[in-house]
Amino acid sequence: MESDSTSRSTPLNVTTTRRSIFDSKKHKVKSILSEDGDIIDCIDIYKQPAFNHPALKSHTIQMVPTKVLKTEDTLTNDAIKGGKKEADSITITSQLWHRSGSCPKGTIPIRRIQKHFLNKKNVDDYGRKKPSQPMNHHDMKLKDSTNSLANHSVTQVLAEGFSYSGAKVDIRVWTPYVEKEDEYSTSRVLIENGGLTDFELVETGWAVNPSVYNDHETRLYTYWTADGSKTTGCFDLTCPGFVQVTDEIALGAAIYPVSKPNSIPYQITVYIYKDPMTNNWWVNYGESINIGYWPGELFSQLWYHGLIVKWGGEVYSQWVKGRHPHTATYMGNGMEPPPMWGNCGTMTRMRVEQNSSPLMKPEWTSVEVDEYRCYDILYEVDYVYDPILYYGGPGRTWACP
Repeated sequence: MESDSTSRSTPLNVTTTRRSIFDSKKHKVKSILSEDGDIIDCIDIYKQPAFNHPALKSHTIQMVPTKVLKTEDTLTNDAIKGGKKEADSITITSQLWHRSGSCPKGTIPIRRIQKHFLNKKNVDDYGRKKPSQPMNHHDMKLKDSTNSLANHSVTQVLAEGFSYSGAKVDIRVWTPYVEKEDEYSTSRVLIENGGLTDFELVETGWAVNPSVYNDHETRLYTYWTADGSKTTGCFDLTCPGFVQVTDEIALGAAIYPVSKPNSIPYQITVYIYKDPMTNNWWVNYGESINIGYWPGELFSQLWYHGLIVKWGGEVYSQWVKGRHPHTATYMGNGMEPPPMWGNCGTMTRMRVEQNSSPLMKPEWTSVEVDEYRCYDILYEVDYVYDPILYYGGPGRTWACP
C-alpha cells in the first residue's frame, strides 16, 4: 500500500486559479465507446488530473484506505404501506459503459469531455456549481423557504450537533425531467463544515445535469468545494482535486439500469468517510468499491471533521423561490410523497459516523423544505425497521405557479 500519512497538524489553504480542462484523450492507454455516446478514456493512474492541483504536486496516492469497512446487511423493507408491500430495491454498481469494455489495471476510467461542448467563456466555470449567494430581500419574504441560498431548492434531512467523520445511504435511482440546460436535479448525501457562503463540503449521489454532462442521463457524481464554490471544487474529475484509485467506476458516467414507474426499483449505495490516519475523505460505492478520495490538503475545516450531514434532493434553477414562472424541473422522479407503490424519491439506511466510530442511525435530525408547494418530504423516523426518507415533486404546477 502506498499511503499519504502526513504528520503536519494544519492543512494547506490553497485555492485554485484559472484552469484548463483536462484532456484525457492525450493520456489514454485505451478508449471505450459507450452505448450512450460517452467515450471513456483509460489513463495511467499517476497521470490523472488531481496532480495538477497546486496542493497535490508531491502527493503520494493512497491506494487503499487504512480503515477496514464492515459490510452492513441490507435491511428489508416489508412494512405494509398504503395496503401494498414496499418492494425491495436492487442495489447496483453497474454503469452503461461496462457493457462495452473495461479498463486495464493501473489505469483509471475518465469520461472524456468533448471540447466542442465548451466555449472560452465557460471553461473556467465548467463543472463547478454556481457560487452560493444569500437570498436577496425579495426572496427572504418567501415564507415557504428555510434555506437561505438563492437558486437552490432542497428537501432534506439534516444531522448536526456532533463531529462527523462519515455518512452513508441507499438512494433509489430515477431519471427526473430537467427543464433547462443550465438547471440540474440531484439526489445526494453530503458532509459540510463552515459558514453560510464559504462552507466546505464533500458530496456524492446521482444527478441529471445537462450543463456538465451535455445530456439528460442519470449519472453517478461527486462534488467538493473549500469555499462555497467561489473558486474551488467541481463535479467529478472536471478540475484537479479528487484522487481516483479504482479502474471499475467512471465518475460522471451513466448509471445502468435506473428505476421506472411501476417496475423494478434500483438503488445505489454511497458512503463518504474520513480515513483517521491520513485525513483523506473516501467515497465508497456499493459497499465494495472504494472509488477514491479527496485529500485532506484541500480543506481547512474538513481537515478535522464535518459538522453537518445532509440527505435529500436538490434542484438548481434561477426560477425557484418566488420567481415566476417556477421551473418545471423534477426532484426525485417528479412524484411528491407520500409514495404510491414506491414511485417516489426514496432514501433508506441513512447512517452517520462520529469520530471514526461504527456507523449508526442518526439520532438527532431535522427536516428542511424550501418550497413545500413545489417539492415535499416525508421522513418516517418511526419506521418499523429503519428510518426512511421520501422526497420530491414536479416543480411547476397549479400549486407551484
